[in-house]
Amino acid sequence: MSTVCVVYVLLLTALAVPLGSYIARVNQDSAGLAQRLLRPLERFIYRLCGIDPSEDMSWPTYAFAVLAFSMVGFVFTYGVQRVQALLPLNPDNLPPVGPAVAFNTAVSFVTNTNWQAYGGETTMSYACQMTALTVQNFVSAAVGMAVLVALVRAFKRRGADGIGNFWVDLTRNALYVLLPLAVIVAIILVFTGVPQTFSGAVDAIARGPVASQVAIKQLGTNGGGFFNVNSAHPFENPTPVSNFIECLAILLVPAALCFTFGDLVGNRRQGVVIFAAMLAIFVPLLVLTVHAERQGNPRLEELGVDTASGNTEGKETRFSIDEAALWATATTAASNGSVNAMHDSFMPLGGLGPMWLMQLGEVVFGGVGSGLYGMLIFAIIAVFIAGLMVGRTPEYLEKKIEAFEMKMAALVIILPALAALAGTAIACVTTSGTAPLGNGGAHGFSEILYAFSSGANNNGSAFAGLTASGTFYAVAIAFAMLVGRFWVIIPVLAIAGSIAKKKTVPATSGTLPTDTPLFAVLLVGTVVLVGALTFIPALALGPVVEHLQLVGATP
Repeated sequence: MSTVCVVYVLLLTALAVPLGSYIARVNQDSAGLAQRLLRPLERFIYRLCGIDPSEDMSWPTYAFAVLAFSMVGFVFTYGVQRVQALLPLNPDNLPPVGPAVAFNTAVSFVTNTNWQAYGGETTMSYACQMTALTVQNFVSAAVGMAVLVALVRAFKRRGADGIGNFWVDLTRNALYVLLPLAVIVAIILVFTGVPQTFSGAVDAIARGPVASQVAIKQLGTNGGGFFNVNSAHPFENPTPVSNFIECLAILLVPAALCFTFGDLVGNRRQGVVIFAAMLAIFVPLLVLTVHAERQGNPRLEELGVDTASGNTEGKETRFSIDEAALWATATTAASNGSVNAMHDSFMPLGGLGPMWLMQLGEVVFGGVGSGLYGMLIFAIIAVFIAGLMVGRTPEYLEKKIEAFEMKMAALVIILPALAALAGTAIACVTTSGTAPLGNGGAHGFSEILYAFSSGANNNGSAFAGLTASGTFYAVAIAFAMLVGRFWVIIPVLAIAGSIAKKKTVPATSGTLPTDTPLFAVLLVGTVVLVGALTFIPALALGPVVEHLQLVGATP
């Protein structure tokens, strides 16, 4: 790896440890100065919304609160887009957003996907960007953190019917974690040259309240952006410094939550093992992507083009190839989806790495909260496999893993994969699915597979050669996003409810320790094996075939 990649991983780790401890204290109601300063605002929110913070919710009640809150967010986000011409802060007089794109966008932002089937600067007014999209960037990320906290809390409870209070978990993580971090990052971005203004376009060059939206889009693993090409735009990401800060922000909170997990369960080594497992998958795929993009394109070499500097197509000259590959790997490891280069122009194996990171279920860091609770589901599967091998009832964090937990875990793994593969299959055999393709053959298939993998795993990035603003893709990918979000959250909360009711099981000589390097290896093997069995056949038809075609074309 290059120096920038090594520095990135080291700095990410160094910042994640203290931030993780802080997030744990927030969710244990012991964050000290921050809570003393913001406690009056927290209490005001509870009074305003009629929330009883002492209520302990059962898992169905918690799940209903998640769904109801998300539905309200969907209706609001859809409505604001449809009436934006009537709202203030529309200096460029943008018209209402069409029904199909408005529906897709509302689903996208509520599910923390931020798939954008539109050009932000030419479609959304400032009022729409701020009140609908930026607000959802905060609260959809906080929903993921709340669900994670509920699951982790369940492992610490014994014979309990409740798993916590959704409204309290949502409020605290938004107010004490996401909001302060976003303010800090937004200020830094303004100093690097990112605009923050309510003035309209100048000489047809769009601008607006960019820095505030970019900060939370990255920290909340939302992705997308103010501009159509988001972080490849010089106003949204003007310098190598802003590029590094934004890229670091993508994985900062997901990485920190690993250490939050360790603190909340009372064993920091549990979090270290999860973090190490994530890095063990992330780093090799980062190396693959960097190596692939450093190679020249054989087709261009045949035309006499000097490709000694690597694959520079679709990359910003103010960033290096390594920085573009690092961003692509980080943004698809997280459910972020922003870009600083065009993934459609990556070499076949350079695109395979980011695509497979999504297809693993966005559990290698993943979305804020959602990545870690997805990885914990894989941990449950890993201990189940280990239990089968030694003939004992599997246990995780002193709780037995039984049939119900495994059924729910199976749903978490199967349903997003089914949405991605079924959507790809339908698109490939219909005119509506193939007509918007920018390319045919293996690369065209990769564009479709990438789109549905991105939607079903709540990522939001795309191979931009596919025009996804038509009705077919707007509706189909919206459905995939809903499956990838809520058909994962509900089984996860069901597992939390079941785990909370169980009594702890004392460790014995036959108990598999889950805070050791051996378990990290088992966890990595489980994630990679499931991902390979599910998606390697599809990847073989897309990026693998395309790579072999390029190699075969070399003189």
